[in-house]
Amino acid sequence: MKIGNPTGAEPMGSSRQVYTGILRELDDQRMVPGQRLIETELAVHYSVGRNAVREAMQHLAARGIVDLSPNRSPSIRTFDREEGFEVLAVADVMTRLVARTAALTYKATDHQNLLVNAAEGIKSALSKGDPRIFNRARRYFYRALLDIGANRELQRLFPAIGMHILHLQYASPKLQQIRHDDYLAIIDAVKGGDAVLAETVAAKHVKNVRIAIEELQEEWSIEPSR
Repeated sequence: MKIGNPTGAEPMGSSRQVYTGILRELDDQRMVPGQRLIETELAVHYSVGRNAVREAMQHLAARGIVDLSPNRSPSIRTFDREEGFEVLAVADVMTRLVARTAALTYKATDHQNLLVNAAEGIKSALSKGDPRIFNRARRYFYRALLDIGANRELQRLFPAIGMHILHLQYASPKLQQIRHDDYLAIIDAVKGGDAVLAETVAAKHVKNVRIAIEELQEEWSIEPSR
């Protein structure tokens, strides 16, 4: 089964080139949270017109990737401590719902390959020790769950939560290991068709992420060079 578009509203044509290009550069860490996005530079970089850049910015803002604050140039979003925990509060509810829905609708004949590929991608990415590869594996994992659940409202809303940016902002081997372990646990619960367990493991995952981020914030607060 081919994984579909979880947002249901990605741009087309030249603007899609900018949209996917920025997502790819974020995954590859060539762009980082807080980075300014200059319209003319992006138009040259992606060989498109400025209208295509503007349209891509709107789509990226809707997905929670770009900040379009008035009187400022667009930038990759970044979160202060309070906003980061607000994102996690929303992610807790949404991730539990995504996992539960996937477990309730899972059919081995239709969905087994999706989860097998997701698990293999997560394991391979961790073994290679490359956060760029892991970011792509993470995206595949959630797209697989959203496809299995087939809830169109979840497919529209979930990508805009901001967890992608939060993980980029707090990138660390420790957080990557947590995601690896928890994602595999969620996959096992979904494959077993156990909605209660899937929701429980998903809630535990977000809690683990929050604890890890709190610890990183504490470490970085006493390391000015960070």
